[in-house]
Amino acid sequence: MSPIRGYVFDAYGTLFDVHSVVEAGREVTSDPATLSATWRQKQLEYTWLRALMGAYVDFWVVTESALRYTIRRLGLSATEDQVRRLMEAYLALACFPEVAAALERLAGRPRAVLSNGAPKMLEAAVTGSGLTGHLEHVISVDRVKTYKPSPRVYALGPETLGIPAGELLFVSSNGWDVAGAKAFGYRVAWCNRTGAPEEELGARADVVVGTLDQLPG
Repeated sequence: MSPIRGYVFDAYGTLFDVHSVVEAGREVTSDPATLSATWRQKQLEYTWLRALMGAYVDFWVVTESALRYTIRRLGLSATEDQVRRLMEAYLALACFPEVAAALERLAGRPRAVLSNGAPKMLEAAVTGSGLTGHLEHVISVDRVKTYKPSPRVYALGPETLGIPAGELLFVSSNGWDVAGAKAFGYRVAWCNRTGAPEEELGARADVVVGTLDQLPG
């Protein structure tokens, strides 16, 4: 098997903890964990639906739409200022504690983020977490105006790094993303932080780790 020549990371759930919005959610509900979980699930559903519909809007718009749906779905009340503060929490997501050291250990080969995130969202997350110096590329799906798991998105990795997908290790905590990247042709590491069962999508990760510091170097 050829050596790994570069790394491509998912952002949300892999580098950044999407559920760190829980603290902001306390302003509108006594059960912010349910708010966060429902918001995240609807956010993903909207990316898949918009990709299938050919009705792209960027991830910031998708995220706000998912939040407004979630507030209604859970029977909550939120002012426009509260909605704005919840959205701003997505620009300041916490980084998982091992990320910076894990990325530093992989230095010497290109390290990229390939994410559904809108450019301004990714810039805020990467800068705010102090990861700028640990990444050579930050790639948004906005370049192709669709969402994962479209092959058009996964193609951005090899195109940007100039390395074939089979010589790149794609890293994600999302099982459906793992399947999409593997189907495209990447070698894939699943960062299974929650001990989730494998997705039944006919594609398996090459390696499974619990945290990013366990990635093969």
